[in-house]
Amino acid sequence: MASGDPVEVWMRGPVEGIAPALQPVAHSLLQVREEIERATADLTPDQLWARPGGAGSIGFHLRHIAGATDRLLTYARDEALTPAQLAQLKAEANPGDPPADAAQTMAIACEAIDRALAQVRGTDVATLFDARGVGRAKLPTTVIGLLFHAAEHATRHAGQMATMRKVVLG
Repeated sequence: MASGDPVEVWMRGPVEGIAPALQPVAHSLLQVREEIERATADLTPDQLWARPGGAGSIGFHLRHIAGATDRLLTYARDEALTPAQLAQLKAEANPGDPPADAAQTMAIACEAIDRALAQVRGTDVATLFDARGVGRAKLPTTVIGLLFHAAEHATRHAGQMATMRKVVLG
């Protein structure tokens, strides 16, 4: 699936190894991967971490896609967040010193998407409506709710990145 393909991922047919009920999740995650590759192509570190008007930078959105996807899928596995995941959450907007470049930051997001796809591929559809809790408050949801939210949340941030790219490049 080439990122230059004019046909969106969901119209390319089923993703191999993914249960029919989870195809929309896989399609969304793969679409996000293609969109973030386009949004980060050729950006300098200054452009990647720019925050015009105080908006979230493209770099933040990449790290947040990675971190939020990982956290949501942790809850889908019925596990608690680790101290490392909580530390990552606090560091998502920090560009680093020197600032991370686009290739490094995009790789983090793509690796998270790959791990998410592996988890989706291994999800037993008989568990999709199993109850799960989110956060310390254990807010109620289900496995399918978390998988779907991970995909749509990543999609929202990929859209924000596309818009921010236009703003940053002027």
